Amino acid sequence: MFSPTPSREHERHGDTHPMTAPKFRPLTFGVTRVVVRDGAPGVRYLKAEQALKEHPARLTDRLKHWADTAPERTFMARRVKRADGSSGDWRHVTYGEAWSSARAIAQGLINRGLSAERPVVILSENDLEHALLALGCLVAGVPYVPTSPPYSLVSTDFSKLRHVLETVTPGLVFAADGARYGRAIGAVVGTALEVVLTAGELPGRPSTAFADLLATEPTPGVDVAMQATGPDTIAKFLFTSGSTKLPKAVINTQGMWCANQQQMAQSMPVLAEAPPVLVDWLPWNHTFGGNHNFGMVVYHGGTMYIDDGKPTPALINETLRNLREIGPTVYFNVPTGFEAIATAMKTDDALRRNLLSRVRMFFYAGAALAQPVWDSLYESEEREIGERIVMSTGLGMTESGPFGLFVTNPNVKAGDLGVPAPGLEIKLVDLQGKSEVRYRGPNITPGYWRAPAETAEHFDDEGYFCSGDAVKWIDEDNPHLGLKFDGRIAEDFKLATGTFVSVGPLRAKIIGSAAPYIQDVVITGLNMHEVGAMVFPNVLACRDLAGLPPDAPVEQVLASPGVHARFQGMLDKMSESSTGSANRISRLCLLSEPPTIDRGEITDKGSINQRAVLTHRAAIVEALHADTLPGMLKPAH
Repeated sequence: MFSPTPSREHERHGDTHPMTAPKFRPLTFGVTRVVVRDGAPGVRYLKAEQALKEHPARLTDRLKHWADTAPERTFMARRVKRADGSSGDWRHVTYGEAWSSARAIAQGLINRGLSAERPVVILSENDLEHALLALGCLVAGVPYVPTSPPYSLVSTDFSKLRHVLETVTPGLVFAADGARYGRAIGAVVGTALEVVLTAGELPGRPSTAFADLLATEPTPGVDVAMQATGPDTIAKFLFTSGSTKLPKAVINTQGMWCANQQQMAQSMPVLAEAPPVLVDWLPWNHTFGGNHNFGMVVYHGGTMYIDDGKPTPALINETLRNLREIGPTVYFNVPTGFEAIATAMKTDDALRRNLLSRVRMFFYAGAALAQPVWDSLYESEEREIGERIVMSTGLGMTESGPFGLFVTNPNVKAGDLGVPAPGLEIKLVDLQGKSEVRYRGPNITPGYWRAPAETAEHFDDEGYFCSGDAVKWIDEDNPHLGLKFDGRIAEDFKLATGTFVSVGPLRAKIIGSAAPYIQDVVITGLNMHEVGAMVFPNVLACRDLAGLPPDAPVEQVLASPGVHARFQGMLDKMSESSTGSANRISRLCLLSEPPTIDRGEITDKGSINQRAVLTHRAAIVEALHADTLPGMLKPAH
């Protein structure tokens, strides 16, 4: 899911003095007006007044353009890994090198007879070889399947990795390192299937060195193969995170990807003003990093510095190091990443100076951005450059390319999603007391690979993709302001009393009230008499609150008087302001075990899967509502 969750809907982020208009670093927005029409009862249609402009039929046309016009410009760079595991200087790949490498790899794939029926599966993380292999696949017209690395590195049974391979039946599997990925390959990848490795080897079975694939001599057949590709050619399969079902393979075509990039360019004109520079960690197996950001760089001839950091305690320092050195022109992250950056910028002069030196826009997606984080970012920006950086967001999903809705004004309020991208038609359908948003346009997937029943289930009789996201108007009297988030319809539920609980806004309210001590929360209470909450705490922040040493067990941190008092105060305050059983949290527990990717509770980029958490922690839910769970909290009144 490529979407934010609202927090503190009634407030404007960062406006502690509402009468004073904040000053923003100049940023032009492309869509300012929409067209709305009524359909059948309970149905409305919405689209941008601005039409979608012409765009390439395939992303490789843009790659070739930049290789011809700016061959020495850096396409991508990544720090070299030293023998001790630390990272050194940047290794650069220019557009000229990327194009020649892609053609050589394409020839190797053509020689192997690979196709949509036998695509390339990529097991490992973002790196330069991954990028070049992806480009080679695009040139050859062979789909690639970037797969979540935890399926190989974290999983104990490899069930999701096995499902991926069974779904797409690959003709070649790639991994960066034989030692790290060898266990997964040995367990799941048949010995008849070719494995390509950047480094290392696989004991007991042959493998191909990536350098050998890269050394393939291109023939005129490469150009023939690329010319044979078009808008309907499958570029890649991206797997959904999966909730109660196994992940689905979303078909991503060349035309879908290019249309979405053009929609982004018209919605965010800053991208076309100068080649964008990104410092980015977002995983390429996810649509945010792999389609939105990777595609943006290729489309606009930009430069991506691959960030081997991540918004986790163990890896955030690498991200901060990179941002002290490389100033992005636009910067994308998830809320936990912005939270860590906001905290660091308070005292890190070098980080603040370099990150803010030329950035034109911040963009977050995936979860709620808590009010204190937003305020802290604005405070550092005004202190350093005397103005604010626009923080924008939107709504979309893997099936929409992902870019769908985008906020097109600087005064973003919590939960705002904005207006449709040019060329995308939105259908709003009254459903279960809410308005579901549905999509139809050139950026929408044709369906799920080898899953016709699943595909048919997700499209309505007019060909609109049913997203499951609920929205409402920012201002019913001014549709040009667009829409705001109103939760996931599938997450909402009824209490035993028949009272309807709207999960999205309630989650956001809790996160905003308990920031920065909360990472995320799952709402409980289906068929119960009261609403409960299972909190995934920000253990690092809670440890400071508890005043305990770094080696103190998580359970001791969460049971400390300081942490209990903070969450008890939040619970009491929310209880006082609640208007009924649907928005009153009657019980709360702090979870010491973090969400796991293996069980589908969380995605690579940190989004919580509410349904999976409830399923796998059903015993905790039962004890919470039976008042038998140790350490649970209840409102004082």
